[in-house]
Amino acid sequence: MIRELITKNRSYRRYKEEEKISKQELEILIDAARISSCGNNMQALKYLPSNTKSGNEIIFSHLKWAAALSDWNGPTNGERPAAYIVILLDTSIKSNPLWDHGIAATNILLTATEMGYGGCMLASFNQQKLKESLNLEEHLEPIMVISLGIPAETIVLEEMKDNQFHYYRDEKGVHHVPKRHLHEILLEDYME
Repeated sequence: MIRELITKNRSYRRYKEEEKISKQELEILIDAARISSCGNNMQALKYLPSNTKSGNEIIFSHLKWAAALSDWNGPTNGERPAAYIVILLDTSIKSNPLWDHGIAATNILLTATEMGYGGCMLASFNQQKLKESLNLEEHLEPIMVISLGIPAETIVLEEMKDNQFHYYRDEKGVHHVPKRHLHEILLEDYME
């Protein structure tokens, strides 16, 4: 079951924007992050959910989408995320998130996948402008944005060839993600 969720959990960038995500569903996703393990158990992450048109527009305006797709500026109207979760570091608790936001985001996205949604972790955004636009207190630093919704694209995993690791879209709009073969990343010298 978990392997199936991991396989389905892809970086979706196009959604069925009209299919809403409720406040209660966002709280379930954030609760999955809340119970995640974290460095020193300091629990320095905060979460700002958005599922309103105005909130989503503010967040969307500061995001950068898919660097490998240089001819694509991100999802258009109708295929934008239905919701977001902005992950914030509370610097009054801790000055460095270490790996905490990666663990939290993974748990959010696995839970979203189980609920029938898809999402994408976005770390490429204008942090200062987003902070100002959201009127965040000084000690709250945005460190990641997770986009969420019902996926409106097909993503396929394929074996990487000739070290070509960039994802791409084919002529039908199918998103291809090359993955290295297991034997290419597994160092077996210390196994029986």
